[in-house]
This record gives sequence, C-alpha cells and structure tokens, in this order.
Amino acid sequence: MNEGVVVRQVPRVASAIVGELGKAGVATVHEAGAGGLLDPGIRPIQEGARIGGNAVTVICAPGDNIMVHAAVELIEPGDVLVIGTTSPADNGMFGELLATSVMGRGCAGVVVDGGVRDVSDLRRMGLPVWARVIHAAGTVKANPGSVNVPVLCGGVTIQPGDVMVADDDGVVVVERAQAAEVLEAVRARLTREDDTRSRLASGELGVDLYGFREKLEEMGVRWVDTPEQ
Repeated sequence: MNEGVVVRQVPRVASAIVGELGKAGVATVHEAGAGGLLDPGIRPIQEGARIGGNAVTVICAPGDNIMVHAAVELIEPGDVLVIGTTSPADNGMFGELLATSVMGRGCAGVVVDGGVRDVSDLRRMGLPVWARVIHAAGTVKANPGSVNVPVLCGGVTIQPGDVMVADDDGVVVVERAQAAEVLEAVRARLTREDDTRSRLASGELGVDLYGFREKLEEMGVRWVDTPEQ
C-alpha cells in the first residue's frame, strides 16, 4: 500500500430508517433479508448495546491506525466507524483517546476487524465497540490507507453509507440501496412476531403454531405414552 484517498462526501440513509433498523436488532434485520452478517469473530466488548448508523469506512495497513485519525473529521452524528486492514493484525487499532475524539463527533459506535484496547475505559465511556480481539499492542502511524471506500470487515464488503446494525448478537450490514426495502420486511416480521409472542404466552404450543407436529410425523416421529409402545 503506497497511496490512499479520503472521500469527504458520502450518501447516507435517512436517519428515521437507520433508527428503526437499529432498534429492531441484528437477528431481526438479518432474518428480514439483510445478507451482510459479519462473521462471529466480530464480538461486542460490552453487553446491552444496540445501535444503527451509516458506515464511515476506513482501510488501514496492519498495525497502523493513522487513517483512523484521518477518518474522524468525516464522522457525522449517528455514524458508525468501520475499520478494516489490508491483512490480518491483532494490534489495538482503537482505544480511549480515539474514542474521546469520535464521541466528540457524535459517533454511535465502532466496528473493528482487528484489535481494540483500553476496554475498561471504553465501557466506562459508553461508546459501543465490536472487535475481533482485545489486545494491548500499540500501532504505528506510517502507512497511508483510505477513508470512505469499500472495506472488507468480518468477511463482508461494506460500502460507505451502508447501514450498520449491531447488538449483543454481532453485526449485520444493510446495503444503502436496500435499506428502505429491508425496513418494510423488518416491520412485517415484527408484526408477525408480536402475534406469535401473544399466542405462545397464552399457552399455545410452538410445535402446533409452526406446523412442526405434522412435519415431525412425516419424518416418522411417533407420539407414545410409554417407551415400550
């Protein structure tokens, strides 16, 4: 890597759409049709956080976070900073001082395909972070990269302005052009789940509600009163 680019202007999804997707959570958004589920190695460093935001993407040389610093001025309130590297590295690419900087810009959260450090401080500060590893190893500031270009993170290519949804289940990406369509599917799914939840709470069995009893019978499963039957 010997050159880079910082793209200042990125199209974003409307905040109302982003907010609803974030509130719905990763599992619901994924099941509603968003295929960009990051691999399970990208895990939250905290519990209970649920966010949605437009992606500001950063691609760095391994063990070098100078481009993360360059990305800070591009963050708008509610954005999610997404950091990838050109090859795998476990260095702590993001820590307390950078967290202070991005929070000053209104950043909603950070996703790192690599390491983070100062974890107790990050938790205390309340900045939600998802990362592959926790590692105290430092970084250099010596190699150019790029900001707001497509970045591979958790096995998924993320475009700047895509919607990032993250919670305790991990991270899913909604392509910017599909955000409104996915949201409609999310709303329909939540309505169905509300009905299902009410029926289950009233005592109806899932095996009947979902039609599993007939399916099990077709598979040869028998209901008997005693093992000897």
